[in-house]
Amino acid sequence: MAGTTDRVEELPDDGFDEGSTGGAGGGAPEGHLSALPVSPRTRGLLLTIGGVLGFVAAFTLTIERIRLLQDPSYVPSCSLNPIISCGSVMQTEQARLFGFPNPLIGIAAFAISTFLGVLVLSRVALPRWVERGYLLGITLGTVFVGWLISQSLYSIHALCPYCMVVWAVVVPTFWTHVADALDRGLLPVPAAARGAARVVVDYRALIVVLSFAAVLVMVATKFWSYWSTLL
Repeated sequence: MAGTTDRVEELPDDGFDEGSTGGAGGGAPEGHLSALPVSPRTRGLLLTIGGVLGFVAAFTLTIERIRLLQDPSYVPSCSLNPIISCGSVMQTEQARLFGFPNPLIGIAAFAISTFLGVLVLSRVALPRWVERGYLLGITLGTVFVGWLISQSLYSIHALCPYCMVVWAVVVPTFWTHVADALDRGLLPVPAAARGAARVVVDYRALIVVLSFAAVLVMVATKFWSYWSTLL
């Protein structure tokens, strides 16, 4: 039964030569670059839980935006002070970059993420084109989130709590799937770059922590004059 489960959870033809080994503490499992691969359960839970959290945040933002359109004097529930104020963010051009509210993109994207997560947790073997397509999507989403973070900090000068929930979901989802793609050959890795790719896989959790730390440092330094008044 164990062999059957392995075949369901991991797809063949991973892009690495047979016998390829590496990772800490010995050889990697067959079909993997690292001895510390991302488990299907981890991917499934991240997609499902992160998808639900992101969907709720995006949906709530959409409702708040509708209420604000109906009543310009409405104060959104996430507008807490001059800095933590999604009302200030909602009314900017950046909040509708493609001509419609950005949260609508999140509703669709996180619904897909949740659906894929449920499939992975159910041990459904996703086609590799689907996995690569999701990797492309989460990469574009991460670039978009990075742009939104920079706009919030240095152009809008306000933070949206529900947007930050999305940030918190996208960052670990991106790095986990990049690590998994490198590990299983969804992203081709030249022989000369396998050492660097293995570092990304083995230390993916640290990379996520450092990414969060970088955002926290930017937020702290940007709004330090306000935070200091609360001390």
